[in-house]
Amino acid sequence: MLNTPKGLRLHIGVFGRRNVGKSSLVNALVGQSVSIVSDVAGTTTDPVEKSMEIAPLGPVMFIDTAGIDDVGDLGEMRKAKTAAALEHTDLGIIVTDQAGIGADERQLIEALKARSTPFFVVFGKADLGVPTQEAITYLDEARIPWISASAQTPADRPKLLAALLDAAPDDRFEEPHLVSDLIPAGGHVILVVPIDLAAPKGRLILPQVMAIRDILDADAACTVVKERELADVLRRLDRKPDLVICDSQIVLKAAADTPPDVPLTTFSILMARFKGDLPQLAAGAAAIDRLKPGDRVLIAEACSHHSMADDIGRVKIPRWLRQYAGGDLQFDVIAGRDFPDDLSPYALTIQCGGCTVNRKMLLLRQRRAEAQGVPMTNYGVAISRVQGVLDRALECFPAAREAYERANQG
Repeated sequence: MLNTPKGLRLHIGVFGRRNVGKSSLVNALVGQSVSIVSDVAGTTTDPVEKSMEIAPLGPVMFIDTAGIDDVGDLGEMRKAKTAAALEHTDLGIIVTDQAGIGADERQLIEALKARSTPFFVVFGKADLGVPTQEAITYLDEARIPWISASAQTPADRPKLLAALLDAAPDDRFEEPHLVSDLIPAGGHVILVVPIDLAAPKGRLILPQVMAIRDILDADAACTVVKERELADVLRRLDRKPDLVICDSQIVLKAAADTPPDVPLTTFSILMARFKGDLPQLAAGAAAIDRLKPGDRVLIAEACSHHSMADDIGRVKIPRWLRQYAGGDLQFDVIAGRDFPDDLSPYALTIQCGGCTVNRKMLLLRQRRAEAQGVPMTNYGVAISRVQGVLDRALECFPAAREAYERANQG
């Protein structure tokens, strides 16, 4: 946790045709040679990512992409990677040159607009010429912000940074909360953390570390216990805790050990709210009751990891859902940033907590599922449902609980 994780950084995607100066622009912004610069078109292949801090934006990650006009079989693969980068871009920069705004730039403009991603246009290589009046008129009439700058001119860097600040999403300057808004100053939270084969050696997993830090930032205290210690610790307290947060896999035991008047939820449900639209994910859990043998379910993991013998997404959730549905279900598992365009074969999509990716990507996945009429939920919500404690786990989130109940009645 010495460095802000990628999933909590503002993702700034840099897009444009080949050889318009995208890599030079990224190097100028970060003040380092992180991208290879060459006069040869198509130098950038896979997206290049660079993390840094920009005040007052805070932690950001620049994504230097391949040219949108790449050609050939390899070029098509590079373009596919560039298109995938659009899915997790919080703020876009379209780089062009004296050629102005052509079909490729318009394609990028429409793609960013379709994803509700703020962006601006940079006419690069300003030391070699000025943008055409036609291009300026087009952008002004479309109310698209633009600047003219050169990566070779150090004096232009403040102009580029100012454009970043102006175009940044408004909520970027709002302090996000994982749990601190659920507890009072001086409050007490118990975190129930299982230590099993899936637990990283000598470390806690990211949502647990994030919760501890957020609780401390709220001027509250926390006690970290394993599931076998929860009941004893609760008995020894002279006053009840304000909240119990547990790992989803032991939510049934934690709910049984925690008094009914003590709020309880899971790390994964907190992440569902932090990274996505929790009411929609809660409503998606109602589809679990409608699963029938033969249905197909998509399991979406945000990170790539070696599958353990009792892996949560590949083994446990499929086992619980088969038991719940009373028969065999078909499961497809995807990992990383891969996500199918067509979700119609699936009766349900279940997304992990998403701790390694940004909120933009998870919200776009939710919107895609919603547009195709495919229910979507997340690991924590789904597990709480099959364990029969979802009402309790959503008690802290009235809007999500209401959305679930409404969907369940429908």
